[in-house]
Amino acid sequence: MGTSRDDDPRQRVVAICSALPEATAESGQHIVFRVRGKTFAYYTDDHHGDGRLTFQCKAAPDERQALLDGDGRRYFVPPYVGPRGWIGVYLDVPDVDWAEIGQLAADSYRMVAPKRLAAQV
Repeated sequence: MGTSRDDDPRQRVVAICSALPEATAESGQHIVFRVRGKTFAYYTDDHHGDGRLTFQCKAAPDERQALLDGDGRRYFVPPYVGPRGWIGVYLDVPDVDWAEIGQLAADSYRMVAPKRLAAQV
């Protein structure tokens, strides 16, 4: 019995991010999502042996801090990109809020996409 898209965090993140205008995905163990060459999100699986599934994206400073303050077990500052304003979300926890993942992806996309494309989201 296979895993449905609704049960598979990788497939759900791909569906969310790929739905954004001109978004591309470079896939391997991890997935990099870009719009016109600019990265707006990552999906990571066991990054450097941490054993976790995560979604990472750019976030406005106030939103990032509110997420971290609100639930430090679900959200984290990711290595490498965290100091540049990124937030991480663990996807291997109960009750992932997929609507919130979609909103975070859209917000991050709007931060890096050309204005014409950002306006479509």
